[in-house]
Amino acid sequence: MLIEGLYSVIHFEQEAQNVTALIKLHKEHAVFKGHFPGNPVMPGVCMIQMIKELTEQATGKTLFLSVASNIKFMAIINPEKNDTIQLTLAISEVEEFIKVKNTVSFEDTIALKLSASFKILS
Repeated sequence: MLIEGLYSVIHFEQEAQNVTALIKLHKEHAVFKGHFPGNPVMPGVCMIQMIKELTEQATGKTLFLSVASNIKFMAIINPEKNDTIQLTLAISEVEEFIKVKNTVSFEDTIALKLSASFKILS
């Protein structure tokens, strides 16, 4: 985990190339004190890192974000109001890349949609 203590994986389920993960955000983490003071928001870059880490867990491979062809931030995640989020990943391997289609949501709200390619490092 690149940002230690930011989140915990409550549930991780993998069926073939599809992953569903339930994540608990730790609202007291220092990242939320600076982003933004008095109104914490989950940073987009942290969500993308979380997607990478879950994809690595699912594939057992070390990855590097190569291309993010489609990123849509659709709602703000405030960890004080919504500390549990769900990530769904559709993973495929093409040559030396892992391709991922992802959504991040809380309750009935989609917060992020992402399509990305990760280069396999090992």
